[in-house]
Amino acid sequence: MTPIRILLVDDQALLRTGFRMVLEAEDDFTVVAEAGDGAAAIALAAGLHPDVILMDVRMPGIDGIEATRRITAACPDSRIIILTTFDLDEYAFGGLRAGARGFLLKDAQPAELTAAIRAVASGDASVSARVTRRMLDLFGAKLPGAERETDVTEADADAGRLGLLTEREHEVFLAVAEGLSNPELAERFFLSESTVKSHVGRILAKLELRDRVQVVILAHRLGLVTP
Repeated sequence: MTPIRILLVDDQALLRTGFRMVLEAEDDFTVVAEAGDGAAAIALAAGLHPDVILMDVRMPGIDGIEATRRITAACPDSRIIILTTFDLDEYAFGGLRAGARGFLLKDAQPAELTAAIRAVASGDASVSARVTRRMLDLFGAKLPGAERETDVTEADADAGRLGLLTEREHEVFLAVAEGLSNPELAERFFLSESTVKSHVGRILAKLELRDRVQVVILAHRLGLVTP
């Protein structure tokens, strides 16, 4: 099996070393390079085209959000996971809006980190339940559309799109909005993971959403999840 090629981006060398040790213990991972700032990350991404990039938020010069935006535009096949301390990075949600496919706290357990990398590398998105709750707590007022809560037309359009979902798809939609992973969805609904993936794929297609992050945003905008 071809290993997942990973670029580490963090301005703290000690943290990069720690992440490298965790990742290189996995047979299906290989760390292809490290970067200490956003400019270096952009250059390395363009030259190496890694499968997954672990991106810090606060760095000197070009920060992680802007680097994510530029890399996503230039190298769409390189999927980015934002890593943040959260309590310090009030702009971290901007990384998701810039095109990141995953979001983790830096104190995530190794198993959570490796699972997120595999999910994102396979084309999925990964936002843990814990991070989803924190994201809504801290950034709910800044979510796209939050400043237009009185726009009845937009709300009606969103609600109308939900009407395209079957009853089961609506249940899965709400569970995805809670931050459940595919294995957790399979366990909750007594389904195989392949069936769960099919449900999620149809939900994204029907609602014209890019990934699970946008599911969270839509559910929050409609008041279907509680911060």
